[in-house]
Amino acid sequence: MGRGRLRIYLGAAPGVGKTVAMLDEGHRRLDRGADVVVGLCETHARPHTAQFLAGLEVVPRRRVEYKGAVLEEMDTAAILTRAPQIVLVDELAHTNVPGSSHEKRWQDVEELLAAGIDVISTVNIQHLESLNDVVTAITGVVQRETVPDEVVRAADQIELVDMAPEALRRRMAHGNIYRPEKVDAALANYFRLGNLSALRELALLWLADKVDAGLESYRNSHGITQAWPARERVVVTLSGGPEGEVLLRRGARIASRLAGGQLLAVLVSRTDGLAGAPLSQVAELRTLTEELGGEFHAVTGDDPADAVLEFARGVNATQILVGTSGRAPWRRLLSHSLAERIIADAGDIDVHVVTHKLAGRGFAAKRRRGLGRSRLIAGLITAVLLPPVLTAILAADPFTSDLPLDIPIFLLATVLVALIGGMVPAVVAAVVSSLLLNWFFVQPVGTLTVANPENTLALLVFVLVGVLVALIVHRNAWRTEQAQAAQRESAALTELSHTLLGSTDQLPLLLQRSVDMFGVQAAAIVSRPPIGPPVVVAAVGPFDPLAVSDHEDADANHELVLQPPGLAAGQRRLFDAFAAHAGAILQRQALTRSASSAEALAKENQARTALLSAVSHDLRTPLAGIKAAIGSLRSTEVAWSAEDEAELKDVIEQSADRLEALIGNLLDLSRLQAGALVAHPTPIDLGEVIPAMVDGLSAPQRFAWQVDPDARVAVADAGLLERVLANITENALRYQPPGPPISIRASRVADRVEIRVADQGAGVPQADQERIFEPFQRHGDAPAGDGLGLGLAVARGLSEAMGGSVEAEPTPGGGLTLVVSLPADIRSGSEAEEAAR
Repeated sequence: MGRGRLRIYLGAAPGVGKTVAMLDEGHRRLDRGADVVVGLCETHARPHTAQFLAGLEVVPRRRVEYKGAVLEEMDTAAILTRAPQIVLVDELAHTNVPGSSHEKRWQDVEELLAAGIDVISTVNIQHLESLNDVVTAITGVVQRETVPDEVVRAADQIELVDMAPEALRRRMAHGNIYRPEKVDAALANYFRLGNLSALRELALLWLADKVDAGLESYRNSHGITQAWPARERVVVTLSGGPEGEVLLRRGARIASRLAGGQLLAVLVSRTDGLAGAPLSQVAELRTLTEELGGEFHAVTGDDPADAVLEFARGVNATQILVGTSGRAPWRRLLSHSLAERIIADAGDIDVHVVTHKLAGRGFAAKRRRGLGRSRLIAGLITAVLLPPVLTAILAADPFTSDLPLDIPIFLLATVLVALIGGMVPAVVAAVVSSLLLNWFFVQPVGTLTVANPENTLALLVFVLVGVLVALIVHRNAWRTEQAQAAQRESAALTELSHTLLGSTDQLPLLLQRSVDMFGVQAAAIVSRPPIGPPVVVAAVGPFDPLAVSDHEDADANHELVLQPPGLAAGQRRLFDAFAAHAGAILQRQALTRSASSAEALAKENQARTALLSAVSHDLRTPLAGIKAAIGSLRSTEVAWSAEDEAELKDVIEQSADRLEALIGNLLDLSRLQAGALVAHPTPIDLGEVIPAMVDGLSAPQRFAWQVDPDARVAVADAGLLERVLANITENALRYQPPGPPISIRASRVADRVEIRVADQGAGVPQADQERIFEPFQRHGDAPAGDGLGLGLAVARGLSEAMGGSVEAEPTPGGGLTLVVSLPADIRSGSEAEEAAR
């Protein structure tokens, strides 16, 4: 038995008719002889929708009781037992009642599909998870029920149910979607014309992406390489040079004029990694591409033209933008430009060549660097001196010189010069060698005239071979130097990255590495405001912000600066990478500050909200009791007996005590959060502190306490410890069932004294044991209004101020045990007790 097929009717908005479309498809399948049932259909009391249910078998729903109400859900088990060929399931994103076999209805549908049953379902565009935040921003309504995009994308068939916004609003106004009393509110809020237009566009774009993915899969499976212009895609060819911005903006304008046009930027780098654009320029191009609504891609390839065309065919592009070549005319005669090669092999892809004064300074315009001034001078000197020396040696040879032997010797000298100084000295050596060969060794000797035509050809071939060999040697030497430079850069960046990852203070470390790597005296991160002198963010070494320096942009507002100036050209790329690292560190620091600020504000707002709620309710309760009791005592209409008066006075006293405790906890919490609480720990006798604290509780008879002999003396602030234990024990009283006493026991554990307050109440799940120590938190069945939820938060804060701690753990047999841990007095028992007195 194979997997069932899923068909989804995607609604652009509520009320467009997706449920009717689903039911209509069910009738068509039924008429063709298929076994069709309705697993679940939400008609929402719409007569037009309900009439389509006629003639279809409906599987009865499962009734579930939840929080005193009876709710209905799809009976997946009954459908599996019935085993139809096709089942209709409405509202794919629905959340099932807690206690169901699956949390979401789409999970029920997955189970039906796995059983080989075809499913026809519905979902609205606003219920897709990827669009949830977008829909919320547009409509202002948070969608609580969502379905993962991959579930919908995996459907075998998706059909969009669409309707013009004006027509949908007319349907709403006629009462075909909501009840008449809800129509005006709906039209004024969710069903506004702008909202419906935006939802419709979201649905069309999402479905277009789904169709495009299917088209790409079809082309790949059938080996189709030529472009299918189903959707306009504009590929912009980038080299990393300054002309990239012009090309991107031109490509964005072209894509915006095309229906559904898409902008794709592609940057091609060499596979050997020896050449590439500066990292800062690449980052700027990537940012600009995203700002223009495009996608940035980086590919590698030895041949830029082939790499661009391969990418364009892979994304089914219809147009390519490339800059004009800036090469010298003589080079154009020797080889085709990048644009010309792309045009020659583009096939049915349109190619736009953009002319601009900056265009073309990319792949073709990258000049190879020389081998250094010192090597060039050494090569020229060798080119001038070595051929005459060889000539003197060969001329002094007693044997008759043979031209076929002399030419390889001079050719060897030319290769040697090429190894030393590169291309230019090698050409000089070749020309000088050919002249010396002609003068001293070619008949007639002593003239530049060549009597034998074969000797003329030999000299020409010598010069040509010398130049070609010099070119090869020069290119190999240049590649070798470039590879070594890239290796040095890679090693430096790898070491820098590993060092930064293990450092908490990354900016000074990066600056120190910059000083070491580039051999400068000082490095700094500088912010240059529009007006005024530069501001030094961080610096290493004797840095002068007004002195001349080498600098590179780290981000839009900061620069990496080195002093003194004079950075070698070969180090600019590495310097640019260091600046990019600095920019990333600055951005990370800014994000960290923003996150910390947002977290602090969130906590502050949460505390303020909780405090206002507590003050408005919990503090008013004892005040109301006091006011009511005083009002009753002052009343002249009722003659109160002595017992009644005593009871009312007792109410006043208890309410006042409760109010005092609440305000005390608020003040303690405020002092803890402000850091204004100062503890004075001294050795104290728990055998005196604990019974005194118990006697002051509201129900001392409900406690049983014990202090082990070796745990009598702890180091704590007696006043604060009494507040800690009072808060903990009063909290235990709220949850302790009548009958058994609450246990308080002090015992010694290594160099700590632990005071364990154990109740036998309902207990707290392990996942919530830390939450009960947060301010304004009450757990479980604590009576409403019974405290602010500050007791345990204050107890932990006061304990930590004394160098102790408060932790929660389950009581054996059920309940919660709160453990107060304090430093023990390390002196002997008698000395400690004497100090405690």
